[in-house]
Amino acid sequence: MDRFDICIAGAGVVGLAIAHRLLEAFPKASIVLTEQESSFGQHTSSRLSEVIHAGIYYPPGSLKARLCVEGKEALYAFCDKYRVPYRRIGKLILSNSDCDQAISKLAHNAKSNGVDDLEYWAEDRIKVAEPAVRAAHGLYSPSTGILDSHQYMQTLLTLNQQQGMLYAPRTTITSVHPSEQGFLVKTKIDNRSKTETYRFNSKWFVNSAGLWSQHLAATIENLPASSIPKHFLCKGEYFDYRGRNPFSHLIYPLPDPELAGLGIHSTQDLSGQLRFGPDAEYVEEVDYQVTPDKRSTFAQAIRIYFPSLAADQLVPAYAGIRPKISGPNEKPGDFVVSCPQDSGIPGLIQLFGIESPGLTASLSIGSYVSASIKELSL
Repeated sequence: MDRFDICIAGAGVVGLAIAHRLLEAFPKASIVLTEQESSFGQHTSSRLSEVIHAGIYYPPGSLKARLCVEGKEALYAFCDKYRVPYRRIGKLILSNSDCDQAISKLAHNAKSNGVDDLEYWAEDRIKVAEPAVRAAHGLYSPSTGILDSHQYMQTLLTLNQQQGMLYAPRTTITSVHPSEQGFLVKTKIDNRSKTETYRFNSKWFVNSAGLWSQHLAATIENLPASSIPKHFLCKGEYFDYRGRNPFSHLIYPLPDPELAGLGIHSTQDLSGQLRFGPDAEYVEEVDYQVTPDKRSTFAQAIRIYFPSLAADQLVPAYAGIRPKISGPNEKPGDFVVSCPQDSGIPGLIQLFGIESPGLTASLSIGSYVSASIKELSL
């Protein structure tokens, strides 16, 4: 039976980054990366805004805050080193309130997270920089950027395979059985013409299955149910903008604490194509259909800061699903990285609730997992 040092389940951006950091720390380690789909990053990782976040919003001391700030710098350095396309386009967070108390509170939160490059922009400066925008106050984040997330994931995969990692797409893990030697992992491989079963041993098992992390955790023998967080699916839809992009920066409203996301904001790809989203709607199943009837609701929200927008300029683009551990009307959850001492199972590391800023934090999440394995020895 084949035996590996480490098995990573899930070839999204975080699984790929974990493998990269592990191979940097343990160049001789044998690693297998399994993926149930036919290619990497088919779900949350490829259905997002492609924004490199600064670390402004997250509660000080949270894993999201720490790993976002660390991950941002690591991601820019990685893109420079391996020529992954990106732009430090900058972001404006806007308020139309007569009082800028909310802006000041957000700036203070960012400062507590180590984000010390924010600039306060008054209405006059906003008008010069973004003539199409209407706002009374703004926070400008120069370290926010955008990148080609597909090229980033492809680069990670290529580097990992060059280092000897075995990549196993179309491979669904059906059950995981801890033993004194590590884990017996049972899988089902879809070879298109037929389905085969395959089993192997691994000393360490890393559950980075994203939307399916809780489902995979439930297949791990003797894992206490209390160690598996609640699981919620939160859908976000995007609309493309038909017309010339009037913005030089990413444009965000102030986040609404009652919403499950950052509000419907503008983003753009590296070619300048402008889109708006995502909204936030809790759903029961993974469904990537975009609802054209939401066009007027989107337009109403966008006109708060972009008053000249016409609803018919919005065209359905795509949708994504965020894996959350908090439900409607609950406080946003933090990243959860569960180590062996949390579950009582040696060699088991599990990741839950890796939503935004998961892309930005991917390399720092990888370092966090790598440090846990180094601390407990390979």
